[in-house]
Amino acid sequence: MDLIRVLLSILLPPLGVFLQVGIGGQFWLNILLTLCGYVPGIVHAVWIIARR
Repeated sequence: MDLIRVLLSILLPPLGVFLQVGIGGQFWLNILLTLCGYVPGIVHAVWIIARR
């Protein structure tokens, strides 16, 4: 299941974070990072998934 989340995080970072933690602070932070730049959103999403 983590592999699917990582692949979704590469395509759409907030979706991967949402599947991992739901709607919360990390989700909104990831949306902000994705809006600032696509790569920071991906890095944050993969980090969230790998951490748990």
